[in-house]
Amino acid sequence: MNKLRHWIRRNFGFSQREVNAFLVLLTLLVLLSAAPFLFTLVESPEPELVSAQDSQLLDSLAAQLEERQPERSAKYKISTVALRPFNPNHLTAEEWQAFGLPKYLAQRILNYRSKVGDLTYKAELGRIYGLPDSVFQRLYPYIDLPEERPSKYKRSESMASRPSPNPDWASSKREKFILAPFNINTADTTQLKQIRGIGSKLSARIIKYRNGLGGFHSTEQLREVYGLQPEVVDSLHKYTFVAKSNSVQQLSINTATADELKAHPYISSNVARAIVAYREQHGKYEQLEDVRQIKLVTPELYEKIRPYLAL
Repeated sequence: MNKLRHWIRRNFGFSQREVNAFLVLLTLLVLLSAAPFLFTLVESPEPELVSAQDSQLLDSLAAQLEERQPERSAKYKISTVALRPFNPNHLTAEEWQAFGLPKYLAQRILNYRSKVGDLTYKAELGRIYGLPDSVFQRLYPYIDLPEERPSKYKRSESMASRPSPNPDWASSKREKFILAPFNINTADTTQLKQIRGIGSKLSARIIKYRNGLGGFHSTEQLREVYGLQPEVVDSLHKYTFVAKSNSVQQLSINTATADELKAHPYISSNVARAIVAYREQHGKYEQLEDVRQIKLVTPELYEKIRPYLAL
C-alpha cells in the first residue's frame, strides 16, 4: 500500500492528504462498479406485467417528453431582434435574452458585472463561464468596446474603430493581443488564469508542482500536472516558455538526506534511501552518472532527475 501511495504521489504530484482522498475515491468507484454484478447473483422475483392503466400513463409521459425535446435543443435560440452595435455594460437581462441568450446566462453576465465591474474590452465577455464560442463570435462584431485590453495594449484609433468584417479574423486578432508569451517559471496565478481553461485551482496546482520540482526545465513537464486537459496543455505550450538562461533548483547527491530527496516529485522514498545508502557504502559520488549504478534508478528515471541533481 505504501508503494502505491508513493507511486501516486510521485506521478500526480499529490500531497499526502490528496493521496488518501484519491484512494478512498478509487475504492468507492470499484465498489460501485461491482455493485450491478453482485445484485445479479441475488434471485429477483418475476417482474409483474404492466397493466393497461400503467401503459397509458407511460405513453402520456413519453408524449410530454417529446413535446419538451425541442425546448432543450433550442437552448441557445436565434436572436429575436436584429443584432446592432451594443455596449454589454448597458444591457438588461431581457435585452440579453432578445439577443438569443438563455435567462440564466443573461443573469450570470449581470452578476459578473456587479462583482467584477464593467467589461473593458471585447474578449472579456467571451471569458464569462458558460458562454459558447459560437454565440460569442456571432456577437463579437457588434460589441461596442475596444478590441484590446486598455491597460496593456495600445492600438491606433483607426484600427480600434474599424469594424471587423470577419469573425474568424477578429478572433485571431483578439487572441494575439490578449496573451503574450510569458516565462512559466516566473508566472503567477494571475498570468496563468489568462489562458482559457485555467482557473484558480489549476493555476495554484501548476505553481505547486513547479515549486516541488524546483522549476520546469521543459514545457513538456506541464503534461505531468494532474487535471490539465490536452487542449489546455497545448495552449500552455503556445503561450509559455522556459528561458534559455533558466536554472532549476538542484539537490546535492553528496549531502542531501533521504527526506530531502524524496520530497522531489520524481524521487520515491525507496530511490531516496538507495541514493543515500550507496553514498554511505561507496563514499561520495564522483560524477552524476554514478547514480545509474543504483538498480532502482532506471535509464528513464535518470533522464528525468538528472537536471535536478548536483554533486
